[in-house]
Amino acid sequence: MMAFSLRRFTPLLSLVAALAIWQLTMLVTSNPIFPSPLQVVKGLVELVTGGVLHKYIVASLFRVMTGFLLAVVIGVPIGIWMGANTGAGRNLNPLIQVLRPISPIAWIPLAILWFGVSDLAPIFLIFISCVFPLMTASAAAVHNIPKTYFLVAKSFDVRGWEYYSKVIFPAILPQLLTSIRVSLGVGWLVVVAAEMIAVNSGLGYLIIDARNAGMRYDLVVAGMIVIGAVGLMMDYAVRRIEKLDSLRWGFSE
Repeated sequence: MMAFSLRRFTPLLSLVAALAIWQLTMLVTSNPIFPSPLQVVKGLVELVTGGVLHKYIVASLFRVMTGFLLAVVIGVPIGIWMGANTGAGRNLNPLIQVLRPISPIAWIPLAILWFGVSDLAPIFLIFISCVFPLMTASAAAVHNIPKTYFLVAKSFDVRGWEYYSKVIFPAILPQLLTSIRVSLGVGWLVVVAAEMIAVNSGLGYLIIDARNAGMRYDLVVAGMIVIGAVGLMMDYAVRRIEKLDSLRWGFSE
């Protein structure tokens, strides 16, 4: 019982230890530039009371979810089709494997050229960062389906839309959710970088603006902490979906 209770408080103890090390480092180094935990807390309060923080969080989440959902809607069906259709996989896979390793950051100049300084630029960058990994993961998940599933589907003459909706999609869903979780994290990373260059709102813009406008490093670190906290909550939400009874069979305990 005691061990169970300690396990529950371990994350909190880790946080307290990190804050203590942070504060101790500040006292030892006496760095006049890097902010202390208390200064960062004051910066967070300033952002909240000024009505800025929630607007920037909403702006970043809107861009991430729009680009990410577009990537899911387009990338997953194409990936499933590539995995189920040998010809499609053979013809499309080389193009995808050429585009997939290109860093989303490398697309920033083109995104600004095509879409200007608007929400479309970061949305496009998030889409690019997520769609190719989702295609590849979906195709790989189809390839990992046990052959027995296809034999049973053939025996019962399951074809067309029913073949995809009742055989392939349920079989790949657990593995697909893991890929979605990873891609969502990548999209969150990319939006922060894109907002530092392509728009004038969002958490990425908050960091670069605080750096340029008066060297407000307390706000810079506050923005970093908020980015990490929001990313953690997004990851937690996907993990909760993974634990639904209808999907839990696909994951080891």
